[in-house]
Amino acid sequence: MSTPTLTETPAELRPRRRLLRGLPWLVVRQHRTALACFLGIAVLGTLWIVYQRHELVQLLEAGGWPEKEVRYAVDDTRGYGFISSLLSGLPLILAVFIGAPLIAGDRENGTAQLVTTQSVTRRQWLIAKLGFAYTLALVCGLVLSAAFTWWWEPHRSFFLSQWVEGPIFDNTGPVLPALLLFATAAGITIGVLVRRVLPAMVVTFVLTIVSAYVWDEIRIRLGSVKMFTYPLDGELPARFDDAYEVDRWVGNAQGELFGWGTCAEATEKAQNACIKEHGIINNVIEYLDPGQMAAMQWIAAGILLAGTALLTAFVLWRVSRRPL
Repeated sequence: MSTPTLTETPAELRPRRRLLRGLPWLVVRQHRTALACFLGIAVLGTLWIVYQRHELVQLLEAGGWPEKEVRYAVDDTRGYGFISSLLSGLPLILAVFIGAPLIAGDRENGTAQLVTTQSVTRRQWLIAKLGFAYTLALVCGLVLSAAFTWWWEPHRSFFLSQWVEGPIFDNTGPVLPALLLFATAAGITIGVLVRRVLPAMVVTFVLTIVSAYVWDEIRIRLGSVKMFTYPLDGELPARFDDAYEVDRWVGNAQGELFGWGTCAEATEKAQNACIKEHGIINNVIEYLDPGQMAAMQWIAAGILLAGTALLTAFVLWRVSRRPL
């Protein structure tokens, strides 16, 4: 029978191995409530999307789709309304509740000064904080975007929202993860500048709402607008059903374009006279082709990621130069 020596360490006294150690573990522990909440949102949102897709597939199979035409609008269901609201509101939630308080909170309660007076440099502390926030935003974005794309892609004809509109364009492909990263970076930047948690959250909320309207205008300009001409009394060909109409004109044989309401007169006689006077014979539409969607989304993601990089660089410079 062997006797254990004094140098041996009992198994129950040995430190447990952790996936994270040191400063990253401290940051995760500090923000464990927010981490649990947002990961829970990602998991529950994904499960709800899977359930909604399963219901849609069952309904379509019962109706004989795709051999038979099935009239159904996903947008009219309560489940889609919940998912659309969640995905559209997630950038705002991340910016306000993760981004804005991330640095401002540590400054306000003195945690930043305490941590950086230990064996951790200011830059190490900042990188750990940013890494936590960006990883959380990226994971949530990738999971929810993949699930929503899986739901929408094969059944796009049953969604009333057009492919270039926010509920679809911003929530599929690479755009949602990039949008969440940018929103988080914007919230962090505002928190660094304002330095107080509550004012930073309020300013972030207001600016995020305003930026959403600006993004709506930017999104449409990411594609190359095309034009199509067809007879004045003719119908737009069916191949343009999925195209996004940017503008509409009427034109004459010389190629001159007039506003759609140019000959909107009170009487048919006056309207015909106006058409004859201008020589109008064609309808002209400006449109975006759905085939451009992938390229437009990668351009959008590139813009958002470039903005995230610039804001991150500014935060690193600002916090490194200014006193905590």
